[in-house]
Amino acid sequence: MTPPPVKGVHEAALYVADLDRAATFYRDVLGFEEVGRDPTRHVFLRAGRDVLLLFDASATRKPGSAAPPHGGAGELHVAFEIAPETLDAWRDHFASMNVPVETEVTWPRGGTSLYVRDPDRHSVELVTRGIWGF
Repeated sequence: MTPPPVKGVHEAALYVADLDRAATFYRDVLGFEEVGRDPTRHVFLRAGRDVLLLFDASATRKPGSAAPPHGGAGELHVAFEIAPETLDAWRDHFASMNVPVETEVTWPRGGTSLYVRDPDRHSVELVTRGIWGF
């Protein structure tokens, strides 16, 4: 039996050491809007039409919320889609915020990625459509 279609990734989660520090980065550097907060557990941020979930790395492993316990460790990765015509503006913005672009890649199938690091050393990619050929 074929499963029903999935429309895409609705939310992504990163696990952080300091919720306020991480939320400040995603709000001030990437322009995300805070849409939810539990100061002991999480900050939720609107990323376009989707949501980035920032969780205190230790708090989400404990039972007690509607979602089952979960967690992650190490330097994780997340990518956010940007319009191709904004690449120069993003480069300039990162420079003005003293956020170094770690790597820039133009992919063989198309599309370009800019990689930066957040305060927890997660790899944050801003990418134009086309890297997967669709």
